[in-house]
Amino acid sequence: MHRPHRPSGGLWSSSDFLKLWTGQSISELGSQISGLAIPWLAGADLHATPLEFSFLTVLGLLPFMLFALPAGVWVDRLRRRPILIVGDAARAVLLGYVPLAWALGILTIPQLLVIQFLVGVFTVSFDIAYQSYLPALVEGKQLVDGNSKLQTTAAAAGIAGPGLGGALIGALTAPYAIVLDAASFVVSTAFMIPIRAVEQTPERTEGTRRPKMLPELKEGIAYVVHHPHLRWIAVCTGSSNFFSMVTMAIGLLYMQRSLGLPAFWVGIVYAGYGVGALAGAVTTTRLQRAVGVGRAILIPSILFSCAGFAYPLAPHGMQAVPILLAASLVFGFASMAYNIVQVSYRQAITPQRLLGRMNASMRWIVWGTMPLGSILGGAIATAASMRAAVWVGAIGGAFAFLPIVLSSVRSIGEMPPSHEPAPREAEPLAAATPPLAPDAPA
Repeated sequence: MHRPHRPSGGLWSSSDFLKLWTGQSISELGSQISGLAIPWLAGADLHATPLEFSFLTVLGLLPFMLFALPAGVWVDRLRRRPILIVGDAARAVLLGYVPLAWALGILTIPQLLVIQFLVGVFTVSFDIAYQSYLPALVEGKQLVDGNSKLQTTAAAAGIAGPGLGGALIGALTAPYAIVLDAASFVVSTAFMIPIRAVEQTPERTEGTRRPKMLPELKEGIAYVVHHPHLRWIAVCTGSSNFFSMVTMAIGLLYMQRSLGLPAFWVGIVYAGYGVGALAGAVTTTRLQRAVGVGRAILIPSILFSCAGFAYPLAPHGMQAVPILLAASLVFGFASMAYNIVQVSYRQAITPQRLLGRMNASMRWIVWGTMPLGSILGGAIATAASMRAAVWVGAIGGAFAFLPIVLSSVRSIGEMPPSHEPAPREAEPLAAATPPLAPDAPA
């Protein structure tokens, strides 16, 4: 098959990559605003209970459990750019409904929960196609650089977005702040449309039937769980995500009601994550080259495993802000560095024909734990207290790094230039598969 020509002047000379990067950067800023505005709307304006509030997160993440695996099969069967375009356009329409319904006086918590679920459905297909599309735009040796650039602007959005979101909530109210996120997806769609990179799709002999979905789905899962590196990366990320969501499912409500923080300072705390993530994005390439792939995964995993203790230890009132801000900085840096390296490694070692299913399988495992953590967080907050919930999240998350330090992941050396076959399995799968297994502490 014809390989697409990629410019030789680095990523700055790749117009297709720059379009993807620009569109994503704009939509990331909008998403940061609605990431604060939607839960604030639920808690402050629609008066959600802690359990209802936690289900706002659950239903946003549930599609990763339900649809990630079949989405991965379709991403490997179809061209990925159209999937990105549909995903962005659909989310623009769904988010645009929220301020419209509020203006008409018909917005309710059940409607907001349905919107969160539908946005999650399109986010599943977009994210899997997005991670699988990047290798069509850049060479294997440029994957870390490409992911770093994408995550640098995502981190910059994480700095500006929450603070801007808090200010917009104060100036416009939460529902109307969401308008900017809907508009950002429209702009992102406009940048995706003119991308012209040639994609590789599986070739089929004329007259042969398309393979059935279930065998293809199983192949993607098997690739992850039989790979002695990917499976432990999955365990680490999944356990971190589970316990992080025990805290974060009610985190904003906890800061709002238990700690008494106004919207602006909650936005500042969230912006701290963006500052740390930006630092991680611009330094990760050098870190990985200096210490190797394995240690560049291990060191951040230790840091983000410890950051959750800031929530239960934070005092009431403004004294909580420095503690939560410091934890956000550490968690942002560690999560970004970890994700850039492990995602780039996954992209580098996986054959093109399996990229969609590999990414879908990882997402299903690592994001599938998040709704469960959210439900647990809401249940503990309802049965006991919100502070009890954040203590459970902090203690459980402190052990998330162990799968990396106790496995061969820590000893991975250089980033491979292109995909390599999965290393041979050394032990039975059942002995290596955790009962609740880990993309991003993400």
